[in-house]
Amino acid sequence: MSKKRTVAIQSNAILVGSYSSETTKAKAIEFIDELQFLATTAKIEVSKTFLQQLRTINPKYFIGSGKLQEIREYIESNDVDIVIFDDELSPAQQKNIGKFLNKEVIDRTFLILDIFAKRAKTATAKTQVELAQYQYLLTRLTGFWTHLERQKGGIGFRGPGEKELETDRRIIRNKITQLKKDLIKIEKVKTIQRKSRGQIIRVALIGYTNVGKSTLMNLLGNEKVFAENKLFATLDTTVRKIVIHNLPFLLSDTVGFIRKLPITLIESFKSTLDEVRESDYLIHVVDISHPQYEEQIAVVNQTLVDIGAANKPILLLFNKMDCVLNINSPDFDEKLKIIKKHPLLRGNNKAIVISAKKQFGIDKLKSTIYSEIKKIHLKRFPHKLLY
Repeated sequence: MSKKRTVAIQSNAILVGSYSSETTKAKAIEFIDELQFLATTAKIEVSKTFLQQLRTINPKYFIGSGKLQEIREYIESNDVDIVIFDDELSPAQQKNIGKFLNKEVIDRTFLILDIFAKRAKTATAKTQVELAQYQYLLTRLTGFWTHLERQKGGIGFRGPGEKELETDRRIIRNKITQLKKDLIKIEKVKTIQRKSRGQIIRVALIGYTNVGKSTLMNLLGNEKVFAENKLFATLDTTVRKIVIHNLPFLLSDTVGFIRKLPITLIESFKSTLDEVRESDYLIHVVDISHPQYEEQIAVVNQTLVDIGAANKPILLLFNKMDCVLNINSPDFDEKLKIIKKHPLLRGNNKAIVISAKKQFGIDKLKSTIYSEIKKIHLKRFPHKLLY
């Protein structure tokens, strides 16, 4: 089978967003800013963004024909390779817009899938991403596939008079079925691995993408885990054995969450998310320097609800304090007190402010983790001594 189509590296793009009475313009700008960060992560240059207020969604073009004409005029005068919509487009809308603009058109979901495909390293992640891609592309077959290699001969492969598109769809459905079987096998292996870890408490780092989970993992585990200032720097769950004082536990660094995370990815990454579901304690890492960190917290909390992990004990960890305050300034303590008066922090003894990069607040973090893990350990294993 031919390779699946991905966004070319160093493409020039324009971004298109929208808002309605249910979504404010300010919120739409936040979404489009994040879409630009996604584009940057995919090595796509953005030359311009377009934003339109929609009373109703145009069933043919999603946005209004006047705005679409404005976009076409810009494309005709500038070097543009690709048009990226922040909202998920139907296959028909995607096809109609591409035909009208005579340019490649993708949406946020495809862009995220493209980033995942480029960043998947292990066999598990590659299988998960490939399944999500096939599920997404199946309904968009005519727009995304020019041909599929076919085996010659074989019994029952192609019936008399069967159209090429029908054959392509059947090939993809067969591939999806096989990938699902592969993931079931992977999940069985992962389940055995998790059970073989024995009687040891399991902790998972969770949070929005690019909040510093991998940096924190490196700090606590004294081992090098890939960390980068880009969205979805890591896809594969990394598990390390950590010992604080006399207490060992397993720490998992999980894939970051994001707004409008494609449902196909949530389904495909079930085995990865099981690390969160089966953990005993969650550390929710938050980028306190991000202007929308409160909304990011809400996104993560909702994702926990979606995967059935919302009732677990959780530590709210506000990272990147060094991006908000000068840690070495004389008035740092006073300014920190002001920040701690925030409703999310005030009176919350399960919330901590740190800087993983500057190693500020790490001793308190370790002390808190030790205290909470010890409670779980003693409750679960009352007769097992801690040495």
